[in-house]
Amino acid sequence: MRKLPPLVTTTLAAAAAVALPLVATAAEPVRELVHRESAGSTSAAQPHVDRLIGVVGRLNGWSAASGKYENRREKAEAYIASEHPRYGILSLGAYLGLRAKYGLEVIGQVDVARAGGVRYALISKTQADLAGCRGKRLASDHAEDARFVDKVASGGQFRLADFTLVPTRRPIQTIKVVADGAADCALVDDAQLADLPSIEGASGIRAVWTGPTLPPMPVVAFAGAPAAEKDAFKASLAKVCQGEGAEACNQVGMRALKAASSGDYAAVQTAYDK
Repeated sequence: MRKLPPLVTTTLAAAAAVALPLVATAAEPVRELVHRESAGSTSAAQPHVDRLIGVVGRLNGWSAASGKYENRREKAEAYIASEHPRYGILSLGAYLGLRAKYGLEVIGQVDVARAGGVRYALISKTQADLAGCRGKRLASDHAEDARFVDKVASGGQFRLADFTLVPTRRPIQTIKVVADGAADCALVDDAQLADLPSIEGASGIRAVWTGPTLPPMPVVAFAGAPAAEKDAFKASLAKVCQGEGAEACNQVGMRALKAASSGDYAAVQTAYDK
């Protein structure tokens, strides 16, 4: 067999050295983080998230895609640090708290059936209004993000420091604490408020203050997401919950996704940054 000239051999070897890393990079999955704070069991939600991400990957022609569901911010940040996701679906408070650190850009938003976090309320069976609750015992499973509550969820009308806080970890526990008389009032979201009539012992508990309506959970791109891929993903969002994706969306409580921008969150971003 005829030998190739040394220059050709060297050139081919160099080309192979460049091509191999590119192939390995292409095989890396496009990773997505789904982070709903204090919402549901991660182990129960993960299989549904896997199916949803599979639909998203096929719709966008990604060779591989993977996702992770987390309901605690510290775990979400650990996943970001170790796996470097390109995209995410985040609770509003998490987006506001993490957007500067990770260069998050809103590319869409989610219409989620009873996801909570769109509107907050104070509930009580002994107090008549916000003034009556102020200075008294306030239960909440949303109190870990004091900045979000003080500046956004409350509409600037109160701060957590205005109350004697009774921290809880689970949505129903928050309501039970008021029902049992261990707290005078509670800060809940719209999903908890909708569940109120079905909770045993909650008779007589009612909303005594309701906050502003907030934008829904955003779909975000992390800094470094390829521009062309990001634009294509944004353009595909309206199709995710259609066809084969309809069942996957239903399993995670999503009705629809649509394109959006950071401008749709400008008002809450301004309030949060004050």
